[in-house]
Amino acid sequence: MTTLYLVRHGENVANLTKEFSHRAVDYSLTDKGRVQAAQTADFFRGQAIDAVYSSPLRRARETAEAIAAAVGKPVTVVENFREINVGVLEGQPPTPELWHGHNQLLLAWFAGEHDRAFEGGESYNDLWRRAQAGYAQVLAAVPQGRAVIVAHGGLFTLTLKDLCRNFDPAILRTRQNHNCSISEVEADLNGERVQATLVDWANVGHISGAAADFEPGSPRKEYYARA
Repeated sequence: MTTLYLVRHGENVANLTKEFSHRAVDYSLTDKGRVQAAQTADFFRGQAIDAVYSSPLRRARETAEAIAAAVGKPVTVVENFREINVGVLEGQPPTPELWHGHNQLLLAWFAGEHDRAFEGGESYNDLWRRAQAGYAQVLAAVPQGRAVIVAHGGLFTLTLKDLCRNFDPAILRTRQNHNCSISEVEADLNGERVQATLVDWANVGHISGAAADFEPGSPRKEYYARA
């Protein structure tokens, strides 16, 4: 059994601009995001962490590097932990209509329409297939111990229902997955299938001060008023 700490990256520019970001849009952390990453690194400092993994996107790598420095481990980049592939949405100026369509498709995934895909992007089945392969890679390398995975809110939130056998959808309504949140799962491999139990979801108790002024995941109405 392995303890996986699923860490969402710190705040980056796309959290402010509300751009869709999968590959081409790849910003660094903001000043606040660097503080969030430093506070997250302090949380793990002194803990026995066996490995640190990261999405290839810059915001995740920079967060992972801060944690890795605190625990004395290198960062292993895993392509499978990249954020959701939203296809043609990436690179378009964000609008209420685009965000509405994006959110409606995610709701369809939660409702079980797993074959529906973003235009030019991936379906939920695609997302879960690659995410599970990423988790399996980590568990094969750390079959007993503790590993940190730094990735993205969409990937963690959407795949939680298939990752964790004790998943309760109510938890997603009561606790938002903010920047640098830490979720904890106990996981192992059953053949090629990852089986996990959720211990804690989207905990941000380690984030304090101005760093705890979190940006919402979707744009507020006033954002478009000033755009």
